[in-house]
Amino acid sequence: QVQVVESGGGLVQAGESLKLSCLASGSNFSVNVMGWYRQAPGKQREFVAKINVSGRTSYTDSVKGRFTISRDNAKNAVYLQMNSLIPEDTAVYSCSTITGGRIYWGQGTQVTVSS
Repeated sequence: QVQVVESGGGLVQAGESLKLSCLASGSNFSVNVMGWYRQAPGKQREFVAKINVSGRTSYTDSVKGRFTISRDNAKNAVYLQMNSLIPEDTAVYSCSTITGGRIYWGQGTQVTVSS
């Protein structure tokens, strides 16, 4: 049973930083792509960033230059360092991981940025 657990969300003011963490466990296969998505109230879930096992990264345009995704392959962990946060970053952030040909999701962690 693959489990994906996020942590690190919270309430911050605009301009501040947060670091999200995600740990995937229970897979019998190697973990390939790990990524972050977010869903703001009343909006669809959107892609934020992803990183593959080789460290290749991809970001949505709105977070480029502010967010940095990284991973620790030994721990099957992925991190999202979020700097210069703005109110529009407010959302539930969910971690995804692809392993064994399937995608798994965490339950999400709330990030709230006040102006």
